[in-house]
Amino acid sequence: MEPSILQRLMDVIEDRRANPPERSYTSQLFRGGVQKIGSKIMEEAREVVEAAQEPDEAGRQHLIHEAADLIYHLFVMLGHCNVRLPEVEAELVRRFGISGLDEKAARSS
Repeated sequence: MEPSILQRLMDVIEDRRANPPERSYTSQLFRGGVQKIGSKIMEEAREVVEAAQEPDEAGRQHLIHEAADLIYHLFVMLGHCNVRLPEVEAELVRRFGISGLDEKAARSS
């Protein structure tokens, strides 16, 4: 079975971290560290919210585009911090079937 596009993307990002090409946007983000990657995540998150407010199919397509940008930049942060996608998936599995309110309350106690 072929890996999902999300796993394939994460594999490329991890490879860029291990073998940084000079002319690579991902490598440039890694060089900027948490500060640079974090500012891009915040910028893309804002653009997702703005796109979600746009009407019609054009707004929907814009939202899809911005969501992809946000996921990419989040994956770069995970790669920078050496967090593997299966670790995030395992955390989601752990939370699955638990009320979000209950899960949040458990974290704060």
